[in-house]
Amino acid sequence: MSNPERIPAGIHNAIDYERIAPQVMEAGRHAYVAGGCGWDATVAANRAAFARHAVLPRLLRDLRGGQSRLALGDWLLPHPFLLAPVAHQRLAHADAELASARAAAATGSCLVASTLSSCTLEAIAAAAGPARWFQLYLQPERAHSLDLLRRAEGAGYAAIVLTLDASIQLASRSALAAGFVMPPDCTPANLAGHAPAAAPALAEGESRIFQGAMRHAPRWDDLHWLLEQSRLPVWVKGVLHPEDALALKAAGCAGLIVSNHGGRSLDGAPASLDMLPAIRAAVGAGYPLLMDGGIRSGADAFKALALGANAVLVGRLQVYALAAAGALGVAHMLQLLVEELHATMAQAGCAQLADITPDCLRSNPTC
Repeated sequence: MSNPERIPAGIHNAIDYERIAPQVMEAGRHAYVAGGCGWDATVAANRAAFARHAVLPRLLRDLRGGQSRLALGDWLLPHPFLLAPVAHQRLAHADAELASARAAAATGSCLVASTLSSCTLEAIAAAAGPARWFQLYLQPERAHSLDLLRRAEGAGYAAIVLTLDASIQLASRSALAAGFVMPPDCTPANLAGHAPAAAPALAEGESRIFQGAMRHAPRWDDLHWLLEQSRLPVWVKGVLHPEDALALKAAGCAGLIVSNHGGRSLDGAPASLDMLPAIRAAVGAGYPLLMDGGIRSGADAFKALALGANAVLVGRLQVYALAAAGALGVAHMLQLLVEELHATMAQAGCAQLADITPDCLRSNPTC
């Protein structure tokens, strides 16, 4: 393992943390983090989507007052990078989500803590800064979901991020080929004391998917129940269809996250970036919209902002930086992303995030 208090040599850009990840992570764990599901087609699509857009440089702009601050909900954030809710971060570092939380606090970043975190949501909240959200997976029993909701409210989280696109996930063939098995110390700390739902007994002819794995998948009545119960604004993560986006907005969701779960849900789903413009058009200019899936640089974030996102979430890159150098690595990765975004903004003639529009991009003829 690398020294958690030292940035590894050769880290010049945020994406370098992805390059060195195989050197600092056990092979099976790296395969699990890097992979998605099935043949990893959507993982590849997320990255390829960014290459189809080129940033158009502009000249002679006055950029002396340039900055990347934004308002997101009730929070004024210094930059548009959030740490995505990544489960089981003990796979990457002994301090797990506590290290990511400390990095978020040091950089003024918003942290989204996962239901399936290795550390309790209370411990993560104590280590994070004031800008912290809690990602919720609805549990088979509403009493357990309500318990998580009330704990998040009590721990000072500012929003709930309801993930709806991961009720069923197929294993990544790359992780299977590497022989990955979840280590015994990587258990969801927030669910301790919540007995897992028993697998249903299937009648002859019933499907292991429809009547089995999807038995407790969230439905519209579950969303309405959560909106009624929550004292915090509720965002929904996992949106790819404009009609779903419109319906979720009408239901009263505070904002949406355009996401294909990093390619971990449906292999062959479209890239998040490709669906972003249509969803922005559906919900209108003023509705909060975030995006994740494939962010590896400040230029990637610039393209996502130009196509309709207010901010982006960083998932795998967070884990790679965590594995390389703990909290320091995650903070450094965020600093690099912000500087790369500023450099792209400057060259594109954008002094603030509001200046980043679709006109800043051109189709890349080489892709």
